[in-house]
Amino acid sequence: MVQDHRDQPFMREIVFRVLSDRPGQIEATAEDRPITIKAASLEDLHHEAREALIHHLGAAHSTFRVRIRGAAAPAPLPIARHRHATCC
Repeated sequence: MVQDHRDQPFMREIVFRVLSDRPGQIEATAEDRPITIKAASLEDLHHEAREALIHHLGAAHSTFRVRIRGAAAPAPLPIARHRHATCC
């Protein structure tokens, strides 16, 4: 059975651009709304974004997907260097 999703609200997206990414302080602003958020980590920034949407939009916040753009990626792990045994 195929479900009809026309009666359900569609998911919209709100994108937050990172303005500043210093150790222990990430600041981002929404691209199309007057919302600025700050947090200590990327995970906390997502939480702050959701809280800001609740405050800004009320119940409609649940129809938005939060995206964070421009956040620094975690530093890559160092590559393990294997020593190859030399023969004879």
